[in-house]
Amino acid sequence: MSGFDDRQKGEEGKFAFDAERRFKATARRDKLLGLWVGETFLGKSGDEAEAFAKEVIKSNFERPGDDDVVEFVLKSVEGTDADLSEHRLRHKMDELMGEAERQLSEE
Repeated sequence: MSGFDDRQKGEEGKFAFDAERRFKATARRDKLLGLWVGETFLGKSGDEAEAFAKEVIKSNFERPGDDDVVEFVLKSVEGTDADLSEHRLRHKMDELMGEAERQLSEE
């Protein structure tokens, strides 16, 4: 195998590793987000909060990007006294992505 082939194979492996890591970090972020929203704005705890977090994770499989998660969460808090704007939600998502990546790196 030539050096070029070795380098190409290494790049493909790194791409696959990075893609899997992003997927795991996003799922972890969505779980943390679901727990935060469920507990903070919807008054859920324990199994109810976990179930809501799973729904948030599932909502991210609707379309590429985060818009589906944002729409799901905002619709979930509609009709409550929740002080949760799209801006605040996206800011929290960014914050929780950092936390999710940190947790994954510690595993």
